[in-house]
Parts: sequence; C-alpha cells; structure tokens
Amino acid sequence: MSYRIGNGYDVHALGEGLPLWLGGIKIEHNKGCIAHSDGDVVIHAVCDALLGAAAMRDIGYHFPDNSSEFKGIDSKILLRKAVDLLRKEKYMIVNVDAVICLQEPKIKKIIPDMIGVMAEVMDVDQSLVSVKATTTEKLGFVGREEGIAVYAVAMIKNVIDGQ
Repeated sequence: MSYRIGNGYDVHALGEGLPLWLGGIKIEHNKGCIAHSDGDVVIHAVCDALLGAAAMRDIGYHFPDNSSEFKGIDSKILLRKAVDLLRKEKYMIVNVDAVICLQEPKIKKIIPDMIGVMAEVMDVDQSLVSVKATTTEKLGFVGREEGIAVYAVAMIKNVIDGQ
C-alpha cells in the first residue's frame, strides 16, 4: 500500500448577478464565479488535488472547459467522476483539506454543510474532509473582491488486493 499526496489550486473571477457555488452549496451573494461549469472553485481545487495525487493530470484534462458536455455542469458531478477515476485505479481517499480565500461573503456558518456535501459526493466520512476560509485582508484580487482562490491538498492510498 502506498500513500500519495497532491495539491490543487483554482481561481475564478467574480461577476455581478451570477450564482455563487462553494463546496457544493449555493451561497447568497451579489456576485458569483465566471466559469464554463457552475464555477465551484472549491470542488475544482479538490478535484485537482485528488487527480494530482494519483498522477492523473488535472481537472481541465479530464473535463475541458471548451467542451459543450461540461457547459454549466454541476461541479459535484465532476468531483464524483474524479473519485471514480481514482477508484478505478485502486486508490482510496485518506483525507482532503481546502482553504477558501475570499473577502466576502463570510462563510463560516456554511462550512459544515460544504463538508457534508463533499464527503457524501466522495463517499467518505466527514472526518476526512476539512474546509477553512480566510480573507486576504483586502489585499490583491481576492481582497478587492474580483475573484476567489482555493488551495487544496489530498492524500490518497493505493489499495492492492484489498489490503
């Protein structure tokens, strides 16, 4: 059995009047992510971390943003597909940790809901999923509320013959 770690990073610009999806939860806010899919920057970073841990390239390779198949797609579907790719190669998730960088809105109260949704989609216990949020103290594009950035790490292990 071998352990592997991967990291993910995703950024989306914010636009007025668009829906804001974070960690599979629709957030009430006057801005949302500009994206080909639903723009769930949290799930995108987690997908990249999981795929990277398995050396399976990135989310854009598997789900290209110029494909009509993925136009407006619910990112939870992409996460499920990424997990399925890992399981096909005999990997299981050890844990996932994500940091959401945004100035507004404050999301502390909905983080447990994000954890619940992502754990369910990945078919893992909630104790294996961590989500945190921080501001950038009004610095940079995040601080000016021009966009959202998310950093994620994932640890997986390869399970051979049920070990």
